[in-house]
Amino acid sequence: MPLDQLIVLAVIQGITEFLPISSSGHLNLVHLLTSWRDQGPLLDVAVHVGSLFAVMLYFWRDMVMFAKAAWLFTKGKRTPELTLLLYLIVATIPIFVVGFFVVRSGIIHSLRTAEVIAWSNIGFAVILLITDRIGLTIQRVEHTTLSDAVLIGVAQVLSIIPGASRAGVTISMARFLGYERPEAARISMLLSVPTILGLGLATGVELYGTGSMSLQKDAFIAGALSMVTALFAIWVMMWMVARTSLLPFVLYRFVLGGFLLGWIYSWDSIPIF
Repeated sequence: MPLDQLIVLAVIQGITEFLPISSSGHLNLVHLLTSWRDQGPLLDVAVHVGSLFAVMLYFWRDMVMFAKAAWLFTKGKRTPELTLLLYLIVATIPIFVVGFFVVRSGIIHSLRTAEVIAWSNIGFAVILLITDRIGLTIQRVEHTTLSDAVLIGVAQVLSIIPGASRAGVTISMARFLGYERPEAARISMLLSVPTILGLGLATGVELYGTGSMSLQKDAFIAGALSMVTALFAIWVMMWMVARTSLLPFVLYRFVLGGFLLGWIYSWDSIPIF
């Protein structure tokens, strides 16, 4: 794959993964709006793994907290931090189950279209707007219950649809449940760790199985670049949600969805670049 395409994919993934604007939708748009070939789901997940390292670095205190809780559990001590960790793991189960079926059945490929990305961006932007407006601001990550984890995990399943946004649907559900905006963003990002880790391990095995050194090299380069840009995006996201509503992201998704619909239904469907 050309180096310039790898750089574009990595930058897009890093910037969009933790913002509620859909990283998978933007990644798919790279080949839909240009003459570049489809990078495929494997490389998509590879750049997601790069962003995984970014969120682990940004939330290193939480990572240490979870590691300590797991260590104390081996000593027979159960802590509230361990309970939260278990809740996050439980919340990943729905997307693994549904995702396995969607990938194995081939349905995932039929979803990678500009039309799906356009309509899902607009539809889920409306949901994000409504939940952010009606959601209370009384809940923190430390207050998470098993039912909260299950509901947020079920919402995360919708992120399989390109354009829905994993961050967007999980933040929407967290806001609906009454989480403060910074806490909703935090639980969304913490939930990304076991989710992307599981996908990354499965993808790593598949990449190794291909025996393609070129594909493996592309995945490594894209993942590394994605990590750098994701760190910046996380900082921007946390800064914004502490100071304003989620309206800027909603407006962006409306504009993007409207642009794509215009391109699909009115303009010539030829590569833009």
